[in-house]
Amino acid sequence: MRITEAEFAERREALAGRAAERGLDGVVLFDPQYVHYYTGFFFIPTERPIAFALGSDGRGGMLVPRLELEHAQANTAVQEVSHYDEYPGERHPMEALRDLLSALGIGGALGADHDGYPWIFGYRGPGLGAWTPVADLVEDQMAIKSPAEIELIRESCTWANLAHTLLQRYTHAGATETEVETRASNEATAAMLDAIGPIYRGQSPYYAGVTAGYRGQIGRNASIPHAHGNNIRFEIGDVLVTGASAPVWGYHSELERTMVIGPPSDEQRRMFDHMLALQDLAIEAIKPGIPCGEVDETVRRYYDRHELWDNWRHHVGHAIGMRYHEGPFLDRGDRTEIRPGMVFTVEPGLYAPNLGGFRHSDTIAVTGDGVEWLTYYPRDLEALTLNA
Repeated sequence: MRITEAEFAERREALAGRAAERGLDGVVLFDPQYVHYYTGFFFIPTERPIAFALGSDGRGGMLVPRLELEHAQANTAVQEVSHYDEYPGERHPMEALRDLLSALGIGGALGADHDGYPWIFGYRGPGLGAWTPVADLVEDQMAIKSPAEIELIRESCTWANLAHTLLQRYTHAGATETEVETRASNEATAAMLDAIGPIYRGQSPYYAGVTAGYRGQIGRNASIPHAHGNNIRFEIGDVLVTGASAPVWGYHSELERTMVIGPPSDEQRRMFDHMLALQDLAIEAIKPGIPCGEVDETVRRYYDRHELWDNWRHHVGHAIGMRYHEGPFLDRGDRTEIRPGMVFTVEPGLYAPNLGGFRHSDTIAVTGDGVEWLTYYPRDLEALTLNA
């Protein structure tokens, strides 16, 4: 239940080859997910620079502050780990990075994901000078999941499913979102640790364990796709939009459902049925070899036919993996070819300010001839109607 050192090596070899094709001597990456993807080293970014450098010959090395040295040596798939004392320190950490690049034989054209370490948490430092952007190479590589990555996402779906089951079970009129989602998330996390604790690592910057909740998408507030939790009290007649996930060795899934407390009204049922039809249409449209934008265009034609544009807010979905949002995007402006191994969330929605929001999200993997559903929670309105 983790990515092997052999797979990390294959990733680095592929990146080195693509960098060489661009005439680069090597690359340096600062983004925490990029570093994690190629080295297996998961860390909390602060003002202290951490970087991964890779020569075109495939030799890689890490730069870390002294306080991360033993952590990195024990948890990285690369052999060379160099360090500096502290930031700002008497000698700036970027001087140590130059030493690492020299040790790896990277002295010519350099590729990078950023012009030096980003200015976060009060950090200030110099840029790299001449450099070539290579984030597109990294993103393209991350977009195609290996069988091992898909299995980690599948495991995430298992525990998200449990958390959502508990969320639905504990939700009732009079309770608050905070008490319900805290209880469901804590119980699901405890169950997961009982089952796979000895071989489990979360390695996520987003979640500490299994999570399920509402994020404020309750009643009329559900018409705001990215609302925030407000400890709202559930009432009879509320439309509820949920979310559940679980980090598993750095990988994530997404499960979202629309529920109703009490018998749904005719207008709630109408919107729910349209939402379900939109998601069915989107998933049926996903096929290897077509551009991502074609899926969004197919769904948009449904909005046209049923005059639903007043209820539109966003595109069909996005890729998911180490980050809960990744590219490519199921958006008419994204012409990336859909390929086997890509993993998407599919979540076209409908939003009515005086009624609420209607959105399911499922995580699906693209196969050689179609898709495989990784999430599997019930989708029909009857199963998602809560007793008043």
